[in-house]
Amino acid sequence: MAGVTTTLGGAAGELSDEQKRYLEGFMSGVQIGRLSPLKAAADTGRAEPEPVGPDAAGFTAQDRFLRDGKKLSDPEKFKREQHPFDGYERLKEQARNNAPPPAADNFRWRFFGLFYVAPAQTSYMCRLRLPNGMLRYHQFAGLADLAERYAGSYAHITTRANIQMREIEPKSTVALLEAIQDLGLCSRGSGADNIRNVTGTPTAGIDPVELIDTRLYAREWHFHILNDRSLYGLPRKFNVAFDGAGRIPVLEDTNDIAFAAVSVRAGFGVDAGVGFKVGVGGITGHKDFARETGVVVKPAEATFVADAIVRVFIDHGDRTNRLKARLKYVLDEMGVDKFMALVEEKLGRKLTRIPSEAIEPRPVFDRLAHIGVHKQKQDGLNWIGVVLPVGRMSPAQMRGLAKIAGDLGDGDIRLTVWQNLLISGVADDNVALARAAIEQLGLAVKASSLRAGIVACTGNTGCKFAASDTKSHGNTIVEWCEGRVAIDGPLNIHLTGCHHSCAQHYVSDIGLLAARVATNEEGDTVEGYHIYAGGGFGPNIGLGYEVYRDVKAEDAPRVVEGLLKAYLAHRDSVDETFLAFSRRYDAEALKKLVDMAAVA
Repeated sequence: MAGVTTTLGGAAGELSDEQKRYLEGFMSGVQIGRLSPLKAAADTGRAEPEPVGPDAAGFTAQDRFLRDGKKLSDPEKFKREQHPFDGYERLKEQARNNAPPPAADNFRWRFFGLFYVAPAQTSYMCRLRLPNGMLRYHQFAGLADLAERYAGSYAHITTRANIQMREIEPKSTVALLEAIQDLGLCSRGSGADNIRNVTGTPTAGIDPVELIDTRLYAREWHFHILNDRSLYGLPRKFNVAFDGAGRIPVLEDTNDIAFAAVSVRAGFGVDAGVGFKVGVGGITGHKDFARETGVVVKPAEATFVADAIVRVFIDHGDRTNRLKARLKYVLDEMGVDKFMALVEEKLGRKLTRIPSEAIEPRPVFDRLAHIGVHKQKQDGLNWIGVVLPVGRMSPAQMRGLAKIAGDLGDGDIRLTVWQNLLISGVADDNVALARAAIEQLGLAVKASSLRAGIVACTGNTGCKFAASDTKSHGNTIVEWCEGRVAIDGPLNIHLTGCHHSCAQHYVSDIGLLAARVATNEEGDTVEGYHIYAGGGFGPNIGLGYEVYRDVKAEDAPRVVEGLLKAYLAHRDSVDETFLAFSRRYDAEALKKLVDMAAVA
């Protein structure tokens, strides 16, 4: 402080020692004021009031990390500075100015279901919330109009049985959000650190083999989330699925909470009947399935148990490292037993645990039941699974499908995690007419195993994380292989654009993970993939293993063809699935079989 002059006390000159101490204390106080309330309280020794209100649990969790001297991740800072739902007026101002969002708002607006996806596209993507993947025909037709008016005149069905629209200019965001609500739908909480779209069995209520109609429970949980602000702003995204034990898989074991319908046998000290088995921590992009808890809950208790699980996650999830902020890592740190004990504390009671031998085997999946005509449990009625190549639809196709569902079906549109949809309640006498009408739209109700089992994420045409154009490459692989390999059983080929694995490449028969592949020593690259085999779900649960690395996208169709030809040439019998075949070999052995098939 030497050499500083002042007019304190009315005279210019050097500061006295007392004045220097005052000024040092003054500046120290200013610096403290710039810190977080918790840090300031710690430095001054003053007790800071506990956070209150619906966001209190999240702030309390953040404060615990700050108290330990750690830094919050940027999204946590954004949420602390302003809750996204409190910024709607600023979103409207950006829409009036047709302005892209700054980084903080790009995160916040995802709470409304809006994702600004530059540099892939200099526009927004909007994702909906559709509990159990269901909506009515008039809503589906209304979304077609919105895709045409505000977006890029197409829509995608996602791998969470949802719908998203793309190429939305900033000026159209608010009009689109409000028009979605006019349809009786919403997009709230479908992105960022929230509980995402609630999936359920697409044939709920109409499936001849199901144990539980999941619609009631998926909708109850959906509205529970929508109407409780304290369930927004989790440490990271969170997925919940309800499997009613129907014929179409839901991939519930890839979710943070997996509710799987089971039939409990008598004689094990608990009530016999149907309940939901509870699994936690599934995230196959991080190579983990939902872990068994031993807990089975009555269906009416599902929402209460899910609420408690989420609140324990809010309390203990990482707020500093986004890569370690999913539920899986909480379980890795404390273990399932301790975690479930905390869930029971939230509930205020013990949960019922049932030994595995008390549970009846699940009704078997039909891996092709999402395509074609299938009998419902209701006499004389059918569901029709429509083929949508890698989930893409035009507005004209959407309006046409809506009319078919309204005129010839029961009016429901049912989306699946396999990126297609079902039209239900079609009378036997109307099946032929419905099929013909679907074909008039340029779509189909019959497909090869390859076409029926292809799944692809958005890819680099619409996602900044993706390294390859997955949807285009997926179609190319199917077109190439269909004319060269006669696959006579179910087969899944999943293409995902990045490590987030939105298309679940680890659980497919053949999985492709996008990568940039070097073409020379100067570092030039092209689109390509690492190729996996041997992934499965449900009774065949398991992660795929890497067979080929750094395959150029242009070569991927021939590599997949080679895998399929090796399978047909070397399977034990016509009944052996590709999955069973691929699990008999390691990567090197499988590649040798592919080479042999190519020579032959």
